[in-house]
Amino acid sequence: VQLVESGGGLVQVGESLRLSCAAAGLNFDDYGVGWFRQAPGKEREGVACISSVDGRKYYADYVRGRFSVSKDNEKNSIILQMNDLKPEDTAVYHCAADEICPPLSVVSRYEYEYLGQGVQVTVSS
Repeated sequence: VQLVESGGGLVQVGESLRLSCAAAGLNFDDYGVGWFRQAPGKEREGVACISSVDGRKYYADYVRGRFSVSKDNEKNSIILQMNDLKPEDTAVYHCAADEICPPLSVVSRYEYEYLGQGVQVTVSS
């Protein structure tokens, strides 16, 4: 199984980025799938997740209204559309898949079944 993220980069405050995560050897429909991020010197924190049970989408408060997570079933990939980016969004973003969407309070120490290597997002002021 392999998860590969793409779409990261350097942007200015207020700009947008679109991250993609493609899966090989895994069907995203069978898993809770989402994104978490980790900035240097900080704990991992959850960003967004799509439940495998009912398709419900969960967002962290600090991205709600600016970020949107979705699935592209044809390409077996998940998308994170990030708008109105802020310097505090700077981090390495990872996609992950697991049986469930873990509560945000445990993301920092949660052992996902599958996760990608991550892609750097840098927001410059």
